[in-house]
Amino acid sequence: MDLKEIKRLIEMVEYAKISHFSIEYDNKKIEIKKESMPILSPSSVVMSPVSVPSTPVESSLQSDRLPDHDPLLIPIKSQMVGTFYTSPSPDSPSFVKVGDRIEIGKVVCIIEAMKLFNEIESEISGVVEKVCVSNAESVEYGQDLFLVRIG
Repeated sequence: MDLKEIKRLIEMVEYAKISHFSIEYDNKKIEIKKESMPILSPSSVVMSPVSVPSTPVESSLQSDRLPDHDPLLIPIKSQMVGTFYTSPSPDSPSFVKVGDRIEIGKVVCIIEAMKLFNEIESEISGVVEKVCVSNAESVEYGQDLFLVRIG
């Protein structure tokens, strides 16, 4: 089987309603598996406005309340479970603070997961209105880390 035939098999599995394909011939085996859940790229994710709860989580970084149901406030959410850090080291300044203007791709924090330090980049541009998590606090997947006013 040549490369062209293998590519054709991959395409067939991609569009078929199966998640696994395996073939064996001449003591050779080809196995193709596809993810059961779609993988979303940042450009395919649609951000929708969220409302701030009427009893927001108080943060030592900002304690004033934000208006409820503000369509211009978009959260930056945690992409994993881990420990949230505002700066690269304890003696370094924070990546961002309330009032900072951020652009797409700007590192806004670090989340430590399983001894790996993952830089979290902003997927939106705007002004940081609220830091929702305290430094060195545990975070869950999907938890709001920052609220950013777009525009």
